[in-house]
Amino acid sequence: MAGPQRVSEHRGVLYVIACGSPLARHVGRLVGLAQSDGWEVCVITTPDGAKFVDQPALVRQTGYPVRTHYKNPGDPDVLPPADAMIVCPATVNTVNKWAAGIADTLALGLLVEAQGRGVPIVAVPFTNAAMAAHPAFRAGVARLAEWGVTVLFGDHVVALHPPGTGEQSLHAFPWPMPLAALRSVACRAA
Repeated sequence: MAGPQRVSEHRGVLYVIACGSPLARHVGRLVGLAQSDGWEVCVITTPDGAKFVDQPALVRQTGYPVRTHYKNPGDPDVLPPADAMIVCPATVNTVNKWAAGIADTLALGLLVEAQGRGVPIVAVPFTNAAMAAHPAFRAGVARLAEWGVTVLFGDHVVALHPPGTGEQSLHAFPWPMPLAALRSVACRAA
């Protein structure tokens, strides 16, 4: 196992949470950028997110297991506590459940708890135009932003695509943007 990349300035532990979207196949790009920026990175996926990521490659890249499910009672934590989180890609399902306070997956439980602890969180929804038009999703995005989550969503991030064409939008995704937003949040908190 190669382990995590090391850099001179250590920013802390970053949880990258990947949800069930084709964009999750490329989450290793975000991991690499975060490591270059001084973060120790751990990857958590939703159950559907696990279908898209290359877990062995992410384990080699980070030096940590990719977590998807809650641990069993009494089992030790295998990841260090998070100092910050980036949810990318965030699906409509995750945004809606998170905004409702539902914690039925490890990813959601970590987000709900981190929000309550004041951990800086950046969320980057990635979805199609039809799903993004649903009132519950729009309300969830607004609610999370009201509650202090930095939500990167809209045409200034990635233009919404028609249903069934998400694969064609993957190349244009601005992977450095969530990290820049996290740096901005950290500066405001300091």
